[in-house]
Amino acid sequence: MADSVVNNKRKQLTKKDLRSVMWRHYQLLGAFNYERQMSLGYAWAMTPVLKRLYGDNDEELQKGFKRHLEFFNCATSTSPMILGISCAMEEQNANSEDFDASSINSVKTALMGPLAGIGDSMFWGTLRVIGVGVGAPLAVKGSILGPILYFLINVIPSELLRWFGFKLAYEGGNKFLAEASESGTLQKLTEAAKILGLVVVGAMIASMVIIKVPLIMKFGGTKVSLQKTLDSLMPNLLPLLLTFGCYGLLQKKVNGTVILIGLIILGILAVAVGLL
Repeated sequence: MADSVVNNKRKQLTKKDLRSVMWRHYQLLGAFNYERQMSLGYAWAMTPVLKRLYGDNDEELQKGFKRHLEFFNCATSTSPMILGISCAMEEQNANSEDFDASSINSVKTALMGPLAGIGDSMFWGTLRVIGVGVGAPLAVKGSILGPILYFLINVIPSELLRWFGFKLAYEGGNKFLAEASESGTLQKLTEAAKILGLVVVGAMIASMVIIKVPLIMKFGGTKVSLQKTLDSLMPNLLPLLLTFGCYGLLQKKVNGTVILIGLIILGILAVAVGLL
């Protein structure tokens, strides 16, 4: 073996250790804090690995926990890839005197940004939106296909990425993701996912934001529907304007909860006076 070995017997993670890391990763957001974000959850997920590799050396065990209590923030769907790499690198560190332990956090820091972009864009901004867009109308009508389609479109792809991404990252180490990041592949995937997500959200405005104005105006002896007039100018004009208004408020740092409460109050008043 090329690496110089610390102990006579090589330390190796078991399948049970790796499964434990995967199950624990679902609690990454369980102790979220504004200083180090998901660091506590990450250290919790890595605990089985650290105990397996450094359980007989308190000093190295403490160093391991300190490493993974550093700042960490990433999409939960792609975090297992980074966890897999951390497992592989910790295993190498435990068996090699020449391994630079600081590189473990360096790799985490380098990958959490690009992978967060992919995870957020692909799942929160794309598949989740598509899943809700397809499933919600069916669920509102009482069809069981609504939640089933959402599960198939969003949840299953996320779970497949988590488990197979973790396995790929652990077995392949940091080579694949590091090369993908250097070549710009991750950045291209992130940008493509963002564009697709924005297209889907834009298309859903007309179907998910519904505003109907029942007012009837009289011009001479002719009655004219205000809604039909607006539709003749531009179909779904009011939903679009409302969406742009909410977006503008968000850009001005208005709290989303305040906007939501404002929409509820506006809707109640508009119905009360007959505008909606």
